[in-house]
Amino acid sequence: MKRFVLGITGASGGVYALKAASSILESGAELHLVISREGLGVLKFETGVTGESFSSSLAEDARARLFMYRYDESFARIASGSFRTDGMLILPCSMSSVAAIANGTGGDLLRRAADVHLKERRPLVVVPRETPLSTIHLRNLLLLAEAGAVILPACPGFYAKPSSLEDLVDFVVGRSLDALGVESGLAPRWEGK
Repeated sequence: MKRFVLGITGASGGVYALKAASSILESGAELHLVISREGLGVLKFETGVTGESFSSSLAEDARARLFMYRYDESFARIASGSFRTDGMLILPCSMSSVAAIANGTGGDLLRRAADVHLKERRPLVVVPRETPLSTIHLRNLLLLAEAGAVILPACPGFYAKPSSLEDLVDFVVGRSLDALGVESGLAPRWEGK
């Protein structure tokens, strides 16, 4: 069974995170979820969802494959390189998290798990949700890319002619999951004109 880590930071975009979490679980994979302290507040503000309410909304088989960690659990399994995963997605990713991960300063479990993925050369997909980007943001994103992370800005495509907000969310989440290696069927495949 595949095993993925999903990190949710305090950037806007909780709707993306919830869709990604449910899609990873629907794929049959194990999901290890960590939400930063700021992420907890933003997720609840934007969506009304808390970690507990998300978990309780899942089917029993999906709930059995969901492992949730507090941001301050420094002894969690995902803090160690010996705990094997198939990759980590940070969606949405705040610029403070980008800076901490890019510069190796740690700070919480989410950032440590990202650092583990980089040092172990496992897939790390970072979906920054900020605009405009400063020179400092761009430098930090470049550092992450040079370290092996995939930088995938939350920029929906319009070639599939989206007709709803859900279509736009699906596009970003689908592309993010593609980069992580999770087949979701969310992102339309370009077949030409």
